[in-house]
Amino acid sequence: MTTIESIQQSISDELQQLNDHIRQALASPNALMNQVVDNYLRTKGKQIRPILVILSARLYGPVTPKVIAAAAAVELLHNASLIHDDVVDESKMRRGFPTINKIWDNHIAVLVGDFFVSTALQLAISTGDPRIIASLASLGKLLSLGEIDQIYNARRHCRDEEAYFNVIDRKTASLFISCVEMGAYAAGAKEGTFEPLRSFAKLLGECFQIKDDIFDYLGDDKEIGKPTGNDLREGKITLPLLSALNDPSLPQADEMNELSKKEELSAEEIDRLIQFARASGGIDYAYATMGRLREEAADYLNNIAGGSDTRDQLAAIFDYIIARDH
Repeated sequence: MTTIESIQQSISDELQQLNDHIRQALASPNALMNQVVDNYLRTKGKQIRPILVILSARLYGPVTPKVIAAAAAVELLHNASLIHDDVVDESKMRRGFPTINKIWDNHIAVLVGDFFVSTALQLAISTGDPRIIASLASLGKLLSLGEIDQIYNARRHCRDEEAYFNVIDRKTASLFISCVEMGAYAAGAKEGTFEPLRSFAKLLGECFQIKDDIFDYLGDDKEIGKPTGNDLREGKITLPLLSALNDPSLPQADEMNELSKKEELSAEEIDRLIQFARASGGIDYAYATMGRLREEAADYLNNIAGGSDTRDQLAAIFDYIIARDH
């Protein structure tokens, strides 16, 4: 059975090149910046995004230094967005470790995030491929727009599932699409030859965000890495609760809809909404949605040219994202 660990092992040389490249790109003459960066790089996570870049490149050609630079660029932009998110959300922990804003302060964290963005752009430029540069630049805009969309929908008390998917397509799926685009471009693929791969990546990103949203209603804070109910504290209604609020057959639907529109929710009210989502089948609905996305993604995988081993690895990443516990 293909696992995320076996995928990492199969491309261990490429991942080592990636991490060396990132470390070298982030080196600076400033001792404080180097200290912050060194501390941050100790918590790499699973590196799903650069893995997608590398696997996508393998479908169309060898993994060259250009591929590694593209993977490093998208990983740094992704991490920049996480650093800035931690500031906005006042998060103190990520991946089980204290955040930059917790160890130092918000001022340092914002500057480090900006440093990551600039370095990501430099790495994209180093590939010499305008398509890679354009993909990364477009990604930065979409990530920001997705977050703004989510805030806007929260303030309007939008309860539309289509609007929810529009948000996660920008704030999350766009990142996965950019990963496969940049990998394909770096390997020399021509525009228009990898649309099934783009479609697969979009579904993968949607699934990733839905699973993240499920964590807000289930689990232990220490295991997940963020407080349960955190999205509700920020007024964000995601798929598990959204599906329940939109079911008129549920006797509490109207009451819970009104409660969810409050500007500030108490801990008790957040717990009531979480319990309503759980009891009303919202978690099951979210899992069923992920299952549907997985089936659609499998169809796209079958239409992707390239090695069957790499397609199996892409399918395994989809399964990992559904099964992950943090």
